Amino acid sequence: MAVARKRLAGLVLAAGVTVFGAAAQSLPVLQEFYFDDDVAAVAPVVVPADSADVVDQLMKQRERGRKALEATVQLASVAYAQGRPELGRELYADAEKTAPASSAQGRMVRWNHGWDLFRQGDAEAALAQWHSAQSGMRGNPSWVPPTFALALWQLGRKDEAVKWYAAAVRTEPQRWSSSAGFAQQLPTWRDTERASLADVQQAWAAQPPAWP
Repeated sequence: MAVARKRLAGLVLAAGVTVFGAAAQSLPVLQEFYFDDDVAAVAPVVVPADSADVVDQLMKQRERGRKALEATVQLASVAYAQGRPELGRELYADAEKTAPASSAQGRMVRWNHGWDLFRQGDAEAALAQWHSAQSGMRGNPSWVPPTFALALWQLGRKDEAVKWYAAAVRTEPQRWSSSAGFAQQLPTWRDTERASLADVQQAWAAQPPAWP
């Protein structure tokens, strides 16, 4: 384990650390509906997270070239979870070099990076990654409205958050008009994230924005 971690740390020393700007960013034009499924919106599981030697196993996957990209993404997520954000960013940067944003794999990398950044408290950088993932897909992915709403609410851009949430309601009113089903609808979200989205839902219910 110690050897594997030293080798991972070497990746940081071998290249610079990616820096994400904190300036407020513009988002794509809001659409009326978001019906499209996105196969890229999934966290890869190359090695079960509860494995005692998860880091070592993932390093071996990277070296062998089998599921190397997925292993890199999972390693990056592990690094963030272990409180090593510099290493996490470097691993994601490595993954992004081999996975264009327009490809399904590239969208997977950026979608996952967004979540890791958000859970580090950097909602602005998370939103940038999610925007990149969304832009790489033709159509309107169904994950976009609630996810953008979550990030915007965290950033204090509450009017925008409610407008994006309204797109989710327009698309699937039976799912999003109430927060009662969030635990089933958003099983990979943390309780705090679902609670924040419930705040957005309440703001939407208090004053639903008109379309367009």
